[in-house]
Amino acid sequence: MLYLASSSPRRSGILKMAGYDFTVEPAHISETVLYGTPAMQIVEQLSTRKAEVIAKLHPDDTILAADTIVVLRGRILGKPKDEESAKAMLKLLSGNVHQVYTGYTIIHGRKLVCGHEVTSVEFYPLSQTEIDRYVATGEPMDKAGAYGIQGKGALFVRRINGDFYNVVGLPIAKISKILSEVKKTEK
Repeated sequence: MLYLASSSPRRSGILKMAGYDFTVEPAHISETVLYGTPAMQIVEQLSTRKAEVIAKLHPDDTILAADTIVVLRGRILGKPKDEESAKAMLKLLSGNVHQVYTGYTIIHGRKLVCGHEVTSVEFYPLSQTEIDRYVATGEPMDKAGAYGIQGKGALFVRRINGDFYNVVGLPIAKISKILSEVKKTEK
């Protein structure tokens, strides 16, 4: 059995689209990390914490966990706390290139595979009116960097360099290859 240690509807949707049969079981962890920790280590640490919590509950199954953050010139943009912080994040992203990091951890028995994917995203310059209208939709409130590339936030994206699904929250092509390899080792 495959368990997704995430309550993200986007991650569930990506797994369903890829044809996986799985059960959602969110892991509730502390998301605090040591100040100054590099982005790639943050997402790997957080995804591993999530996976380990669920692996203790289901030791004979396969666990998949992920964590995504947005980074602009070294500054980490997580999920906005409120509408004002969402507007501030979008203003920072306006006209700039940022990176989206997704860390993933797969645990199967005693085997643990952890890594990350990085995708660069360039935004068009945004007017305050565009930002205000977008935030008023509510879409940015549960997303790292305060936007959803798979939704109305797509209107802001000039170009991406890397895996589109990584920006949504799960680099499915890479995950699929790892899941296949992990399953082979059990035979």
